[in-house]
Parts: sequence; structure tokens; C-alpha cells
Amino acid sequence: MLRLAATCAATPIRFNLGVEAIDRMPHHWMSLIAQYSSVVGFMIGLPIMAGAYYESLRARQEARRALEGTLHSANCLEFIAGDGTCINLVPLETLHSLPREGDVLLLPGDGVGATAVFLPGAYLVEAIEHIYTPSERKGAPPHEARLTKAVARVTSLNPPLTAE
Repeated sequence: MLRLAATCAATPIRFNLGVEAIDRMPHHWMSLIAQYSSVVGFMIGLPIMAGAYYESLRARQEARRALEGTLHSANCLEFIAGDGTCINLVPLETLHSLPREGDVLLLPGDGVGATAVFLPGAYLVEAIEHIYTPSERKGAPPHEARLTKAVARVTSLNPPLTAE
């Protein structure tokens, strides 16, 4: 019996690997899995890459606008004094109409107090400037512009306050 075990261990075992055995091999299943996983990966990866490109495009546009200085008071009506200091900002969406030259407006100013530079009261609109930028919405016709900012130069009609 020991001799039989030694002879069996010494002789190599041979397998018959025909065509049927190759079809049942594990590498065939792995190639199928790889084929479908690349399709699924493409279907998931393409929208992710498109979204990343869109976000980077918007970030570049925002950075360009910040460098141009149009982001500070965009979509606002800005009231400035003669020396260029800003008195008040009003969002354009809240206005039903824009002021014209010669209009008298009531503005809140800086408030009342010792540190207030601009007092609340009546201000005369001397000039108004409209700033337009190219429209960036989808489907916009070429050379379409939209009102981005309006600047009204005003002077105070308030009597100067003197400390008595």
C-alpha cells in the first residue's frame, strides 16, 4: 500500500483541455465583465466630465468678471456722489423704473449721526449711465445685450447741518 501511494504521487496527472474546457475558463468571464464595465464606466464618466467642464467654465467666467470689476455691484442701480463715493445700491430686480436726469429721489444715505457722511433726504439726479453686457443665456440672438448696471450721479438737496 505504501508502494502504491508512492507510485501515484510520482506520476503526473494529465487533464484533457479541449475546446469545451477553454469556453468554461475564468478568463472568458473576466473579458465579458471588462467589456460591460467599460461601457457602464463610460456612461457614468461622460456626464461627470461634462459637469466638471461646465463648472470650470463658469469659474473662469466669474474670475474674468471679477478682474474686470463688473462683479462688485452687478445687477444694481448705484447712486454716487460727485466725488465718486457710493451712497446707496439698489438691486435692479426691485425697481419698476429707472430714474431720469432731473428726478428728485429720497435716499437713506448713511443714517443720522456724527459719523454719517451722507444724510438721509432728497437727492437730485444729475446724470445716469447705463452699462450693458453681452447676454449669456442659451438661445440668445447674436449681439443681444442686457442691462447689467446703472449708475446715477446725484447731489444732495439737504441743507447742511451745523452744530450749534
